[in-house]
Amino acid sequence: MEVRGSVPPEPVPATAPAIPTQTPRPYEGAWRFTAPAVDSSVPQARHAVRDLIADRQIPADDELLHGLLLIVSELVTNAVRHAALLSPEITVELATGADWVRVAVEDNHPYRPKALQADSTDTGGRGLLLVKAITAEAGGMCDVEHTESGGKVVWAALPLPASAAP
Repeated sequence: MEVRGSVPPEPVPATAPAIPTQTPRPYEGAWRFTAPAVDSSVPQARHAVRDLIADRQIPADDELLHGLLLIVSELVTNAVRHAALLSPEITVELATGADWVRVAVEDNHPYRPKALQADSTDTGGRGLLLVKAITAEAGGMCDVEHTESGGKVVWAALPLPASAAP
């Protein structure tokens, strides 16, 4: 599993016209990695996201961190279970701004998943409900978007703790 990343752009040079912007924080940026659509990728993706959060010093408290890792586990599990036939590889992205963090999982399967109600005898089927609940409780947003290649990206964006905001 290879992690590719980007760093925030350099501040505007002094010779450029003065535009009122804020200098990006050191933790702002986006990092993507690909993994095979197999069960072992679930814990690997979770650990990679946890390590990125620690390495980039993203200001996530324990509650936010646990929520993000659970979201990653659920989204990767869904991609592995439901998209692997048409998407033998998935992409996981962690992106951060000054006051938010976003996790996304992309696959090449065209099916747009829906959060379904599972009854008490079902052993699965609650993943997207869980993602929606965690996201709503944190005051964030989640959605599914189609990609240009015909696949989809399922993502959740959560606010960083108020102490991290400008």
